[in-house]
Amino acid sequence: MTAAAVTVAEPLSLAVPASVLPGADVLAKFGRAWDVAAQKVRHLVEQHPDCFPLYTEHGRWVTEGEAWTNWCEGFLGGQLWLLASHEGEWFRDRAEHYSRLIEHRKDDESVHDLGFLFWPTWRRWYEATGRAEMDAVVVHAGQTMGRRFNAPGGYLRSFLAPDSTFIDIMMNVGVIFHAAVRTHDERLAAIAVGHCRTTRRHLVRGDGSTAHEGIFDLDTGQFLRQSTQQGWRADSSWARGQAWAIHGFGTAYRYTRDRRFLDTARSCADFYIERSAEGLVSPNDWEEPQPALSYESSAAAVTASGMWQLAGLVADETDAARYGDYAVRILERLCEQDFLAVNEPGWEGVLKHGIYHQAKGFGVDESVMWGDYWFLEAIDAVERAETRGRASG
Repeated sequence: MTAAAVTVAEPLSLAVPASVLPGADVLAKFGRAWDVAAQKVRHLVEQHPDCFPLYTEHGRWVTEGEAWTNWCEGFLGGQLWLLASHEGEWFRDRAEHYSRLIEHRKDDESVHDLGFLFWPTWRRWYEATGRAEMDAVVVHAGQTMGRRFNAPGGYLRSFLAPDSTFIDIMMNVGVIFHAAVRTHDERLAAIAVGHCRTTRRHLVRGDGSTAHEGIFDLDTGQFLRQSTQQGWRADSSWARGQAWAIHGFGTAYRYTRDRRFLDTARSCADFYIERSAEGLVSPNDWEEPQPALSYESSAAAVTASGMWQLAGLVADETDAARYGDYAVRILERLCEQDFLAVNEPGWEGVLKHGIYHQAKGFGVDESVMWGDYWFLEAIDAVERAETRGRASG
């Protein structure tokens, strides 16, 4: 693939049909979620200043536990930015502070997660202010992440090993697209598109399910096999990876207008709907026989965000309504008391029944920071669309 074969542009705007916009009863549930989140996040910041926990144990944030990798520091700042628009200056001040705490990570070449760090924080800071210096930090992070590209294999390598790529990277590649658009860098655009094409070919299966990891020959770039670090086994369907794919390929379509990426996002979304159906919230892995835990709420939260994005991208209104309605129904389900830690002052997270790393025993049936972030992010996206729809109507 050559740079000349790649065209990227500012991301497409979303146009969600008015028929999907929520009514007053759903918005009231969302309002309660914001109240719970404001209480929980404020408590975390006051009790553990300048800490970036990943998951809870028995409902309390772990501030010194094992992390496997260093990837979650953007989600607390991201929640603070989201809450700032609802709750005011206290959250705004802390959002800026927690964003500054991770600025140095824009040069971190040891992880594949710079989108997770800088999109919820510095990107939101830029959107709130329009200040070019905030956007420059995001662009710098995207350029840094582009250096992870393995040219023979056509993929961005995972933090784990040079011969490995993760489906998770589809949720981070957007920061490279952004940097490429801002700097008119065709080489960087080719890296982002190349990774998406490789992931689509080797990690997305014919039925729309996804593998967590792909392994390549470092000398030739040849794809060798699918693998997993957090799913039940290599050929199974890890739910959070499925969510990364739904959202990530939708984002790739927004930057490239390549309908193959939109079709892939839809195929992955259709698989989630088929397997979770009226249950709405997936287990950790659909293929695991008799799973000990029925739910992985963080996968559902990311999926809701990804499906809402899809609802704003597909041309057919019936299909848009299908994805948008499913996204809202997931969020409504997560607002119920068995998931939302309402009236539970001893539980420090927002969403219960999330899973970080089941095989390693990290954050199993607990709150996880990215689950709380994407839950709020998805609610915010739905509410903003509802506000726009009301204004235009």
